[in-house]
Amino acid sequence: MTDYANDPAVKNLQEYLRIRTVHPNINYDECIAYLKRQATNLNLPATVYEVIPKKPILIMTWEGLEPNLPSILLNSHMDVVPVFEKSWTYPPFEARLVDDVIYARGVQDMKSVGIQYIEAIRRLKNNGIKLKRTVHLSFVPDEEIGGAEGLGAFVKTEHFKKLNVGFALDEGLTSPEDYFVAYNGERSIWHLKVICPGKSGHGSLLLPDNCGEKMRYIIDKFMDLRQESKKKLESNPELTIGDVTSVNLTMINGGIQNNVIPEKLTASFDLRLALSVNFVEFENMIKQWCKEAGKDVTYEFEQKDEYVPPTRVDETNAFWVAFKAAIDQLNIPIKVRTFPGGTDSRYVRAQGVPALGVSPLRRARPALHEHDESLPAAVFVEGIAVYEAVVPAIADA
Repeated sequence: MTDYANDPAVKNLQEYLRIRTVHPNINYDECIAYLKRQATNLNLPATVYEVIPKKPILIMTWEGLEPNLPSILLNSHMDVVPVFEKSWTYPPFEARLVDDVIYARGVQDMKSVGIQYIEAIRRLKNNGIKLKRTVHLSFVPDEEIGGAEGLGAFVKTEHFKKLNVGFALDEGLTSPEDYFVAYNGERSIWHLKVICPGKSGHGSLLLPDNCGEKMRYIIDKFMDLRQESKKKLESNPELTIGDVTSVNLTMINGGIQNNVIPEKLTASFDLRLALSVNFVEFENMIKQWCKEAGKDVTYEFEQKDEYVPPTRVDETNAFWVAFKAAIDQLNIPIKVRTFPGGTDSRYVRAQGVPALGVSPLRRARPALHEHDESLPAAVFVEGIAVYEAVVPAIADA
């Protein structure tokens, strides 16, 4: 029986989990100091960049035998989502080990992966392994609030260009099954607000040019589209949520008093556009709906991601071939899917760099952002061995 309580890698993970990099208003100083110590222990140089003040990015670098070749980036984010501490069985930042299960905010998303990188590199260096390509470990802020001021800003700098990244790994999702999932693309996020103006007046009247009628038309159109996606999923068991466009009405605003017809109502929608969608045609459809809804109905974007092509997972991508061969050698099944949400991988892919989202955590209950987020220690340790095999394979591709 493995003594996980005294496993150095598990103890290292627990130390990382106890650092409260929790939104909102994160101070990353303690986390950066911890990661600098990790780099020192690995005998790796570490550089901290602040493209945005108080949003540090730390890069550890293991130089390869052929440093002029495009490098490998192992990316993870330092931040975690908020907690409602009273709803937790164990304190969310204690990282308590109970029956060989670690309970802590961030243990799945995604501090475990960051430590798996570190511990895999430690094993490889201790075994005297030399890699052909340079490997960079990046620890970035603010992924949980969109990442625009974290990796999103960093990839646009000369600092990133000088890393000469040829291939990147980032987070995926915990798999409850026997297989891993590699995410080679993401749906594009559109956060949209539709503004429906109308004639204000007394609530007892049936005035023309009514903002409520306009809003009903708009909501019906978006909900019809939502039903189409649900039917696609229900009719084809091979599809997952990442394969269809998701539509959700998230906010409705307007009005000042119950007996006064408002002069404006707004409806906000969270849209995640499938990779198969033609973005120009999709927006033209929304424009047409607004026109049909009535006079002066308009829309505006709060977020509008551009289309980012998925990473190729075929023989044309040598990094994928090497990655897949290493996973196959471990006798671990793997499936390729489109990520249902958004991760920092989209910023890397947008720079033309192939990237895969993979969290080597399987046979565990997914607990993304839940109370009592947890992970069996055995699952975490297996993932270290996975990176110990994968990193040399892709670095020598």
